[in-house]
Amino acid sequence: MKVGPNQRDPVFDAEWLAHRYDPEQDAVHFRHVPLSARARATFLTDEYLGVEPAPVPIGRERISQSALPNAPLHFVFHSAFCLSTLLANALDLPGRSMSLKEPVILNDIVGWRHRGADGTRLTAVLLDALQLCARPGPGRRAVVVKPSNIANGLADGMLRLLPQARALLLHAPLEDYLISIAKKQIDGRLWVRDLMVKQLREGLTLPVFSDEDLLRLTDLQVAAVGWLSQHALFHRLCRAFPERVRTLDSATITASPASVVQAMFAFYGIALSDEERAQVLAGPAFTQHSKDGTAFGFSARSLDYAAAESVHRDELTKVAAWARVVAETAGVPMALPNRLC
Repeated sequence: MKVGPNQRDPVFDAEWLAHRYDPEQDAVHFRHVPLSARARATFLTDEYLGVEPAPVPIGRERISQSALPNAPLHFVFHSAFCLSTLLANALDLPGRSMSLKEPVILNDIVGWRHRGADGTRLTAVLLDALQLCARPGPGRRAVVVKPSNIANGLADGMLRLLPQARALLLHAPLEDYLISIAKKQIDGRLWVRDLMVKQLREGLTLPVFSDEDLLRLTDLQVAAVGWLSQHALFHRLCRAFPERVRTLDSATITASPASVVQAMFAFYGIALSDEERAQVLAGPAFTQHSKDGTAFGFSARSLDYAAAESVHRDELTKVAAWARVVAETAGVPMALPNRLC
């Protein structure tokens, strides 16, 4: 029999974040993070929350035997640099919904999987982690999780474990993605190579390339292959869950933010009044930079991208053209189906 909650029990209180998973002890580490602090943090990581010196470890057996409170749980899966944090911030709406931005516990499960975790046990741990994510905060009726994109390999499993969950698959147009990498200079170029290593471990890279082929590519070519690999995954998710996934790109967000907000909340089944929609569009999600809190506007973002494109134009043009040939060879359509709006 599953046990009920005790007052202020970390297992039942949504303000206790299920932060890390320790497979050696089969325990979840909780830390107290009020919803207001979560909303301010760029991501739910120690970098933004601060290091917790005394997390509370609780054995997973107790968690599995507990009747956890839960709200409808949905997802935003993304391929990076595509305004996913902006959408997660917009979905953190008091009285309606709360969002979890890149919870580390899911990254821990990915890392454990890479180290050879038993599949049956991993599935059980993943389900428990998702049930912990689904605990609603005070006054919130739904939860939307935006995992880190390194957890995209678990997307199919998450949707199968939660048959009522819906997912938005978000990406940046290829050229914008390449510009994002180029303008971050060495940090961006190192990041795409690290992502490629993780995609190789997940079996998500395109089969047209051998490991030796990948070593011969430039940094931006690696970025393009990583983008195409995630695009291929999104196509598979669209085929597997046609009624439960929708696709969206960052260019549509910048061009039609009001339409995106309305369609996104409706897709997740979260009722939104005209006044609330106006509140979201005028709020910090659309007026402050999601990473540093400075003033934000789509026009400034466009100018920033245009400046970076002018510096790297020759390389960007050649890699984008090459990537389209690769996409045709690998059978990965550049346009995704199941558009949100």
